[in-house]
Amino acid sequence: MNNNKPNIVLSRLQEEDREQFILDNQWAFRYGAHMEFGMRDDHLEDGGEVISRSTIEKCLDRENSETYRIVLDGKHVGGLVLSIDSKAGKGELELLFVSPDAHSKGIGQAAWKAVESLHPEVHVWETITPYFEKRNIHFYVNRCGFHIVEFWNKHHHGPAVPEEESGNWDEDDEMFVFRKVIQSPD
Repeated sequence: MNNNKPNIVLSRLQEEDREQFILDNQWAFRYGAHMEFGMRDDHLEDGGEVISRSTIEKCLDRENSETYRIVLDGKHVGGLVLSIDSKAGKGELELLFVSPDAHSKGIGQAAWKAVESLHPEVHVWETITPYFEKRNIHFYVNRCGFHIVEFWNKHHHGPAVPEEESGNWDEDDEMFVFRKVIQSPD
């Protein structure tokens, strides 16, 4: 890893860049799955993608969401979607991706630090990632200071899954829930 901290900028997503943001996000997730499982990847959502267009669009369109492009030297190298509840001091990292050609350069960590600076009112951050995404687990725990607080699986699933659908879960649906509590400096 490059020890020089990259000089990234978080730039609000412009409507005319929405389609490219979705495609870039899908490419980054697809690349990660192919690195882990090869071309035989069976961790796909609707449309043959690791993360479907509808999943991304739901994140983009969610109430209180903020979407940013991660920009390095004028080039889009990733993106992220946040859901912020300023009054409760809570934030959710809905999506974060770095373009595969920009991996291992500290861009994700620099972007995360920029998010925390952007939202000092948020004291509890949460995110989720699939159990098989070792790079993400390393990133959230070892680079960003999150802790694994829950493991969603067939017997213990996330709140968005109705009880009658929990039997449809298999290993590919397993997720870790991460939480980061930021102590106030007082």
